[in-house]
Order: sequence, then C-alpha cells, then structure tokens
Amino acid sequence: MGPKRELKFALESFWDKKSGAEDLQLVAANLRSSIWKQMASAGIKYIPSNTFSYYDQVLDTTAMLGAVPSRYNWTGGEIGFDTYFSMARGNASLPAMEMTKWFDTNYHFIVPELGPETKFSYASHKAVTEYKEAKE
Repeated sequence: MGPKRELKFALESFWDKKSGAEDLQLVAANLRSSIWKQMASAGIKYIPSNTFSYYDQVLDTTAMLGAVPSRYNWTGGEIGFDTYFSMARGNASLPAMEMTKWFDTNYHFIVPELGPETKFSYASHKAVTEYKEAKE
C-alpha cells in the first residue's frame, strides 16, 4: 500500500473516476521502484519481482491464466483494469467474484471460478513486465 497508503488512495481515486489508469499505474510503479531501491540499499542481491498487486495475488494469477468467468464478457487479449476490477469488486450490472478467508486469518482473497468450461490463456503480462521493470 505504501508508507503513506499511496496505493489505497490512488485506487479509491481511480474507482471514483477522479483519476485515470495512467495515474494509478504511475503510483504503482513509483511504489515498486521505491521498494526495490530499499532492498538493493539493504544489500539484497536478488531483487524479487511480481510481488505487487493492485488488489489480490490470487486474482492476479487468475488474470494471468485468462480464467475469467464468462459473465464478464471478456473477449481475450490482455486483461485490463475494467475486467480485473469488475472481477474483484463487481460493477453496476455484475457481482464480484466470491472472496474467502485464508485459513483463520483476516486476509481475504478472490476465489477463482474454475470448471470444465474454463479456457486458459496467457492474458496478463504483469509478471514479465514487472520483472523487466525490476531488472532496470
């Protein structure tokens, strides 16, 4: 979320349509960069990537695999914020995907909706993009 909850405020601004996707992505990139620099300064030799999430890492994996429930009318290609956040939070016409607790913790995650009709595809380049970003 950032030391001053920057991501939380950027997300709320984006969801309220007070800012755009570019603004949200800039806040996210700055947070990732700051964390990577802190790690490097601490002497960590191998900096991890793909540890950041806008919402939920299980949802990120669901998006990466293209396992979007049919009700979201996703037609393929890179999963954008509209589909991603509709899956997470719902929208005016569709409910969000179910959430459940991780064991008996207070952490909740999106439950993937997988079945025989699920078609998997490489639908989010987030992991590769963040790896390249971290490598720079």
